[in-house]
Amino acid sequence: MAYELYYWDGLQGRGEFVRLALEEAGADYVDITREPSRGTDAMFTLMKSDSEPHIPFAPPFLKDSDLIIPHVANILFYLGPRLGLAPEDEGLRHVANGLQLTITDFVAEVHDTHHPIDTSLYYEDQKPEAKARSAAFIRDRIPKFLGYFERVLRQNPAGSHNIVGNALTYVDLSLFQMIEGLTYAFPKAMARRKAEYPALLALHDRVEKRPNIAGYIASPRRLAFNEDGIFRHYPELDSEE
Repeated sequence: MAYELYYWDGLQGRGEFVRLALEEAGADYVDITREPSRGTDAMFTLMKSDSEPHIPFAPPFLKDSDLIIPHVANILFYLGPRLGLAPEDEGLRHVANGLQLTITDFVAEVHDTHHPIDTSLYYEDQKPEAKARSAAFIRDRIPKFLGYFERVLRQNPAGSHNIVGNALTYVDLSLFQMIEGLTYAFPKAMARRKAEYPALLALHDRVEKRPNIAGYIASPRRLAFNEDGIFRHYPELDSEE
């Protein structure tokens, strides 16, 4: 049976981290809310079910037969060994999961640059606060997170060009997406800082050229970044500082 991915239609968002793993592995999957016969209603049917014993709190979540798995890092921890995108060593699988959970923290901070007060308010309702939050994010948080991943990549004891172990994992794919998203949302800031992270940029470029990823990016399955997703480009929030 095909994996079923549930996430908001029209967005890359958090669902894209799962899509990249499925696409790289050439896995059979269905992006449920993009199916005309199912759509967002199918997602809400599961989330609001009165009988499903393991209802998810929010998308993305993955359905594999009768099993429902929520949260990006949890989904990738489940999929990684099945798709050949996790280390064979059990201990290193937990290292990979820890790195993915750190990416989850990073994604949450990206989101808060445009919604620093309340997720139920529009961006336009919190512009001054978003500008202050974005300035701090660009100044302090981008270098903190990217600097960390740069060090981990350089210090991989396997001596490979991947973030953990000696082969590509879902964490490498997620770091590719982080660089993509940050470059879209904060092009001035990233243009100024990219040279500080040569190992991460080389990883990004290698992932981008992988046949399945390149094919996915060129296909209509790869949605464009937009101002409804996690990574949003508001020029007033970007800065070279």
